[in-house]
Amino acid sequence: MQLSHEAIYFYIYVHAKPELKAELITELRQQRKYRGNVRRGKDKRTTIKDPVRIDERPLEVIGREVPGHWEGDLVMGKDRLSAIGTLNERSSRTVILVHLKAKDATSVRKAFEQEFKSIPAQMKKTLTYDNGTEMAQHKLFTKNTKIQVYFAHPYSPWERPTNENSNGLIRHYFPKGTDFSTVSKKELKRVQDELNERPRNVLDWKTPKEVFEEYILQKIA
Repeated sequence: MQLSHEAIYFYIYVHAKPELKAELITELRQQRKYRGNVRRGKDKRTTIKDPVRIDERPLEVIGREVPGHWEGDLVMGKDRLSAIGTLNERSSRTVILVHLKAKDATSVRKAFEQEFKSIPAQMKKTLTYDNGTEMAQHKLFTKNTKIQVYFAHPYSPWERPTNENSNGLIRHYFPKGTDFSTVSKKELKRVQDELNERPRNVLDWKTPKEVFEEYILQKIA
């Protein structure tokens, strides 16, 4: 008999007594009070113009055999007044932490474009993003980087699983309430390097950095 992770979550969030539930939640990575995505208040985001939905994404993205497909999001700071960008390559689980001067669409687009400049062309094909308006300039981003942006369905974080998992790890370094305006780019890159040099079971205990570099060398060869 095998016990699924969902069965464990179901017990913790539904059947466990309040005292035990609180104790068990502290052992979880994200320590959420509720299981799943919870909408809080009215959705104040505006609609992104002409989004290309995830349904139109190439089938090769669903698997992880073909590298160069990314997932992205923002991790919000204290009172949602500051943020950092997060980008994850699906095949190697490589993470890029993006320092942001502001979280408006223009600032985010320019910062993401700058980060992708140093990435070899064969390693940047698509970007799957959520519905935050910081990606409102997705057409200009695609024009400048040649990376097609696809938008996940609203309130569907499981459609960006690599990014969601990575954001949980990032919260260990920068917990909720962090003011990212006080976090330097140097510090972000230190955390980025630490995450990319961490062996992963899913990668047969190689590091994301090693796998990413292997993909580049395979293409050159």
